[in-house]
Amino acid sequence: MNKFIAHSNDEIIRDLQNNVPTGKVNTNTDLLQKVENDQYGVKLADGLPLALIEAKTVKDIQGVLKTARKYHIPVVPRTTATSTVSGSDAIANSFILSTAKMNHIKEINRADQVAVVEPGVINQELDDEARKFGLFYAPDPGSKKISSVGGNASTNAGGMSTVRYGATKDSVLGLKVVLADGREIKLGTRTLKQAFGYNLTQLFVGSEGTLGIITEVTVRLFPIPLGDSITGLAFFKDMKALSTAVTEIRGSGAYPSMLEALDADTVKALDKYEGTHYSENAGAMLILRLDSSNDQMLNTTKEILAKRGGQNLHLTTDPKEAAEITKLRQDMLPAVFANGQHVMEDMAVPLSKLAEMMDYIKKVADQLHLEIYTAGHAGDGNVHPTIIWSADTDGIPDEVQKALQLMFRKALKLGGTISGEHAVGMLKNQWNNEELGDDVDMIQHQIKALFDPMNILNPKRKID
Repeated sequence: MNKFIAHSNDEIIRDLQNNVPTGKVNTNTDLLQKVENDQYGVKLADGLPLALIEAKTVKDIQGVLKTARKYHIPVVPRTTATSTVSGSDAIANSFILSTAKMNHIKEINRADQVAVVEPGVINQELDDEARKFGLFYAPDPGSKKISSVGGNASTNAGGMSTVRYGATKDSVLGLKVVLADGREIKLGTRTLKQAFGYNLTQLFVGSEGTLGIITEVTVRLFPIPLGDSITGLAFFKDMKALSTAVTEIRGSGAYPSMLEALDADTVKALDKYEGTHYSENAGAMLILRLDSSNDQMLNTTKEILAKRGGQNLHLTTDPKEAAEITKLRQDMLPAVFANGQHVMEDMAVPLSKLAEMMDYIKKVADQLHLEIYTAGHAGDGNVHPTIIWSADTDGIPDEVQKALQLMFRKALKLGGTISGEHAVGMLKNQWNNEELGDDVDMIQHQIKALFDPMNILNPKRKID
């Protein structure tokens, strides 16, 4: 059907440029093509965005939204674009609004144990700076070195330390957010307790840019623990046995700060990638850390590991050796991804169901004749099965789609979730009703309509 066009793209871009006082408006086709699709090359966009705007100030953000409202243009917020669920790649004829250049640490306050940062500050950089004050920033997603605090807040990112310190939401005390109508609002405080009004801060954490654009984050910092941190490795006959040990350690009072699981196939891939020989030990690897441990915590952990079949236990307090062990977990993804095309998933189940979930993933792999490499943050019940298939295959094989459906529904049946820490994005929003139910699904849409009645903020993401 023919349309009666009121405004040309050139007119829209001129209006946008007039409304963005300090940021950069990019319309170069080559650059726009780079932000068109998912980071894995999954083509979800049906056309190029109109512009990529690199905001430097709040006024730039407000200007983008002013033009977007005027011409009904979708706005896709992003910082470092590390989403694994197509959360920040382009929508056709949209504005990509990047806050990566808003990357200043405004304050680190040792007495209050807080930091105030712009959304583009890299997680690792904040942690490094906080340590100069005897503090540290706890959230540590696998993308810690390249992902931003604003992006982590938008997705409620998790990580290895979640088992002790919680996910990003547990470290966010306050936010500043620009709403779809252009208002900048301040949410939360810099105090650990705050009971006034509805908790809008936590509503925006994990909202994936669908309710507003984060312009400032106030986060909680922790003092660096006294004493020696103990890092170690233990091996088990399979992931089910490992999961049973992890569940018991979590309930022991030892308060581990890392309990990471890698199945046999993942360890083999890691050996190939690193030139190591860990797969000779057993069928699953546990990487653990105890912050500021004492003899009772250490002995209790050792006893549980031995009782549950843990073998070849190796513990160290040497920082260099501990870093090498931690790096094994960090290198797990490139080691697995090197084996072909892949999709890495993100489910979480109650700790009591972790062993059953691990066992089920292995059965799905056998049933559908798939390569599934399973690792994850076992200490908080979060598993990341990665399915690998031939690099020569076009599209996603039917068996992969079937495996995802089976694993998702099993996680839900066990009382879990199909998104522990990677958010929903565009890849999982068809599952909203199945995970949340009819009534909550409707409330989600009502909240979206309240904050963004024109549906211009990251449409088709989080909810659909």
